[in-house]
Amino acid sequence: MTISEDVLTRAKAIKVVIFDVDGVMTDGSLTIGDDGQEYKTFNSQDGLGMKLLKASGVQMAIITGRTSKVVTQRAESTGVAHFYQGVEDKLIAFNDLVSKLNIKPEQAAFMGDDVVDVPPMLRCGLAIAVPAAPESVKQRAHYVTTRQAGRGAVREACELIMQAQGTFDAQMKQFFK
Repeated sequence: MTISEDVLTRAKAIKVVIFDVDGVMTDGSLTIGDDGQEYKTFNSQDGLGMKLLKASGVQMAIITGRTSKVVTQRAESTGVAHFYQGVEDKLIAFNDLVSKLNIKPEQAAFMGDDVVDVPPMLRCGLAIAVPAAPESVKQRAHYVTTRQAGRGAVREACELIMQAQGTFDAQMKQFFK
């Protein structure tokens, strides 16, 4: 897979990656039990990719429209330091995060899958979409993953950023001694 020079240049500047949850970290399915409990399925390779990205020095955040205990648990287990749930306007949360981190919007990547994700995608330095995103969203992304949401798309985005920043090989060394 060939990644454009523009995408690599944008990825090199990233200091924080912001993920949507449903349709990015999961396949978008919402399973709700009779007791009202919400269940989500996450990909273990995505989780390791997130941990490796954090270890390489890039911060992570979640901005999601839904509120769920399982997302809180996933954020904690993968090292996500910044967390916004129940967000109606994702651009407000994006602007708040960029301000808190004292970084420029172009130093943030945003990974989304639907039209509610477009405002921060248009403001950030590296907008990433998944293959199942509506065409109008993919057209506004700098990069569309080859892997599906909940099936390695997050890992692909994490590795892309590490490769652009020259930290991928160092992270892989621990496994390939």
